[in-house]
Amino acid sequence: MRRTAVLGSAGALIAGTLIAGAVTAPAATAEGRHHHGSEARGVQVAAARAAKSGVDWKDCPADWGMPEQIECGWVTVPLDYTRPDGKQIKLAVDRHVSTGTPEERQGALLYNPGGPGGSGMAFPKRAISSRIWANAAKAYDFVGFDPRGVGHSAPISCIDPQEFVKAPKADPVPDSEADKRAQRKLAAEYADGCAERSGDMLPHMTTPNTARDLDVIRAALGEKQLNFLGVSYGTYLGAVYATLFPTHVRRMVVDSVVNPAKDNIWYQANLNQDIAFQGRWDDWKAWVAENDSTYHIGDTPEKVEQAWLKLRAAAKKNPIGGVVGPAELIGFFQRAPYYDSAWAPVAQTWSDYLGGNTQALVDAAGPNMSDIAGNISSENGNAVYTAVECADAKWPTSWQKWDRDNTRLHKDYPFMTWANAWMNLPCATWSAKQQTPLDVKTGKGLPPVLIVQSTRDAATPYEGAVELHKRFKGSRLITERDAGSHGVTGLVNPCINERVDTYLLTGRTDRSDVTCAPHATPKP
Repeated sequence: MRRTAVLGSAGALIAGTLIAGAVTAPAATAEGRHHHGSEARGVQVAAARAAKSGVDWKDCPADWGMPEQIECGWVTVPLDYTRPDGKQIKLAVDRHVSTGTPEERQGALLYNPGGPGGSGMAFPKRAISSRIWANAAKAYDFVGFDPRGVGHSAPISCIDPQEFVKAPKADPVPDSEADKRAQRKLAAEYADGCAERSGDMLPHMTTPNTARDLDVIRAALGEKQLNFLGVSYGTYLGAVYATLFPTHVRRMVVDSVVNPAKDNIWYQANLNQDIAFQGRWDDWKAWVAENDSTYHIGDTPEKVEQAWLKLRAAAKKNPIGGVVGPAELIGFFQRAPYYDSAWAPVAQTWSDYLGGNTQALVDAAGPNMSDIAGNISSENGNAVYTAVECADAKWPTSWQKWDRDNTRLHKDYPFMTWANAWMNLPCATWSAKQQTPLDVKTGKGLPPVLIVQSTRDAATPYEGAVELHKRFKGSRLITERDAGSHGVTGLVNPCINERVDTYLLTGRTDRSDVTCAPHATPKP
């Protein structure tokens, strides 16, 4: 799950060629038929077509910015799986072919980075540049894709991108009922904008439909079974796929896990996220205080918090550089609770600002109105985030409930609560149909799934991994204790890296769950 700026808040793969043969799609499972009978038949039709046509791999378009070792192509899927002969959309895919010998090759490894709204198209680059993934890259073609609605795959939009990034936005923390009314108006207007600009797509922007797309991509690649790595929201996509298509799963790694319980998707998930963000914010403040000789922000966590509140208040009174107010500050500073890799850069930018370098903070936290492509991408990512979360589940329509829940949480967890509420509030007035979440559980034939999670993750609290572990019989949970970076498998921690490699290369897991020591703490 990802937070990005919205409304008045902040929230943010050549050693051979794969021949896509005409592989018959495995039959949809009883689970799939039970939940979505007509969709299950639609997937079979679409997958059979995709298996027959394959992917016509070519050099990537120049403006996609891909290294020459990566190839690009398209997979066609129905917009609506109940009407497989109806409107079709094209999904962008790319790959880096496995680097090992033909004997070492085990197929394709597909990836989703989260969001909803994240593009997986950068994943094949890991086969070129990442030591952590070198062994897996010998065995697998690394395959990325833009999910439906994202990037090159029939992209949706809710607002003019230049309007979307315009700053400063209103302070997410309301001082009055009037502030709340203004934010509610913005949220309702955003929901209306989604309907106006992308209305035909909205009813079909669901996680189950993206999971069905994943199965069609699998068939187009000529793969009888799916190998999948999902991070953040990608874990929920993987969990839904495994529930709908358990016999189609070969290997699945889920990293930083969304709690898949039906009553958690998505309103409660966001409230739980507010609590976890506060905990990781507190961890970062303690680290900044420990390194006060470098940053000179405050030598206790309390002093760092006071410096933060002082910065917020100053930016509210007079936006920094005319563009960085409290909303933009949260958009920038939330990177620290998200990722350890941001601890030092965020602290350094803050320190530079306190030392008189205002431009450092403006460059880091303010909008770049001249980055047209980047702004289009940001707006699109936020539109997909909203569309999927609003379509996946029924949201409370009572403002009193939103107000009561967020007012209560803000008292103890003020860092992200109101910003998160405004980001999700369009779902309260969403005009497109809202679904009932799938009951995620083990289906007959599902192999062991590898679950990886840090205990202090802010975006996907640890309980989510525990819940998925309970639901997927035979799964293994690797816990990184006393750590909280979101996305664990991309970090250097041999205890985790070696087990992920072993699983992807052999299918073997430990006989019981494993707890790993944390990866190295960032240094200033």
